[in-house]
Amino acid sequence: MSDQKRYVGIDKDINGGMTDTAKIIRDAWVFGIIPETETCAGWNAAGIETLWEKVNAEWGRYGFRVAALPPELRERFERIQSGAVATARAGGWDPDREIAED
Repeated sequence: MSDQKRYVGIDKDINGGMTDTAKIIRDAWVFGIIPETETCAGWNAAGIETLWEKVNAEWGRYGFRVAALPPELRERFERIQSGAVATARAGGWDPDREIAED
């Protein structure tokens, strides 16, 4: 067994999944790179980086702007993001506290 650090999964991520890695996963769901059932639990850093590269390429097609997404992708983005924020807030995540701590 490798001693390389593995990702815990978006459903077990800190701050209710409001991390950079979790954002990559949510964006991968938006673009259909991975299914929304994929939590990426057990993935190593190289796997997450490869996913980020694919997500980044997709965002590049739309100028990295949510407003430039086609309607079906924009709707999926809004659904996934609003669900993630609601879940994180229900778990105690407070974005205002994070800003104050910076």
